[in-house]
Amino acid sequence: MSTTEVFLIAMLIIFSVPYLFWRLFRTDYFAPLVVVQTVAGILLGPGILGAAFPEFHAFVFSPPVIQSLNGIAWWAVMLFVWIAGIELDLKQAWAHRRESGITAGLALSVPLLLGSGVAAVMLMSPGWIGPKATDWQFVVGVGMACAVTALPVLILLMEKLDVLRQPIGQRILRYSSVDDIAIWAVLAVILMDWDRVGKQLGFLLAFAVFGWLFRQLMQRIPERDRWYVGIIWLALCGLGADWCGLHFIVGAFLAGAIIDAHWFDQKHLDALRHNVLLVAAPVYFLSTGLRTNWQVGGASVFIAAGAMLLAAVVGKLLATHLAGKILKWQPGEGALIGWFLQTKGLVMIIFANVLLDKGVITDETFTALLLMAVASTMLTTPMVSPLLVKMKQHVFRSA
Repeated sequence: MSTTEVFLIAMLIIFSVPYLFWRLFRTDYFAPLVVVQTVAGILLGPGILGAAFPEFHAFVFSPPVIQSLNGIAWWAVMLFVWIAGIELDLKQAWAHRRESGITAGLALSVPLLLGSGVAAVMLMSPGWIGPKATDWQFVVGVGMACAVTALPVLILLMEKLDVLRQPIGQRILRYSSVDDIAIWAVLAVILMDWDRVGKQLGFLLAFAVFGWLFRQLMQRIPERDRWYVGIIWLALCGLGADWCGLHFIVGAFLAGAIIDAHWFDQKHLDALRHNVLLVAAPVYFLSTGLRTNWQVGGASVFIAAGAMLLAAVVGKLLATHLAGKILKWQPGEGALIGWFLQTKGLVMIIFANVLLDKGVITDETFTALLLMAVASTMLTTPMVSPLLVKMKQHVFRSA
């Protein structure tokens, strides 16, 4: 068969298997489609399908096919992160800076500290830290992975639960937006290459100058042109960031973060996010699954994933409980917000992919992080739904 035909077989598997499982088994309550797609990627990877049917796996996911899939995956994830940057609402966060600062600061720092503790223990055994990482990069990278909240997936989840446009939903978005900035800033520090620091500083200086010019242009052109100019800007920033050693994902986030969401019709922005998730993101999930590895030993990977999950869950819930005490929230509000902020999904997977690409973590650590992200996201809806029922009156009237 030609490479094109095998590529289309791979695309058929990528899109049909997760969808059929999600629809036939009605998993949406505990596992949204994006989670099922991620799990399917793991199952289709070398650790599961490759081990059970090595010849079939080698035939479908041959190097030329993987190369083609990777190109789609790179662009899909750049679009996704770009949209996440656009959707940041830092003006609202600044308007409520005391509340947002306290909550977001605790929601980031507490799981970061607990996750860093888990990473420090992992350093005592070989096989976890990447070949290009120092100890502090590994510890902070894994710790931050435990602290991640996936803003785009959080938006999708709150839409499904009819909370997004409610006051408490807007508050949760503010907290997540502040943490999103911190997450990507910390990632940039982790990836700082002191051998190429001149290039990186040059990129950031050029970004500041051309970013100002870009904003002036965007405010002077109609919306239909803003989409095209924005996409060109995305490709340019991704190229610049990757050229200087920061990673194209950091460039994609920066490209979106300086764009004001009100420059676009919200319905169009929502439609673009949904369409990226529909037509391109599943390829990214599959390419992520192809990186999973169990060579350290299945038990060790699952133990590491469980420890990181515990750090992430306890860290978020403890953080929002403390914030609730300080800010005098209603009883139960801290737990509700803590479980919403537990959503990791795609952003956490992107974060882990960048750490793997840059040699900060190994394939085994990446697999443990991926399992943690899936479990954390799957816990969100079952834990949030009964809390919403108990707090329905407060949720739909509180400011």
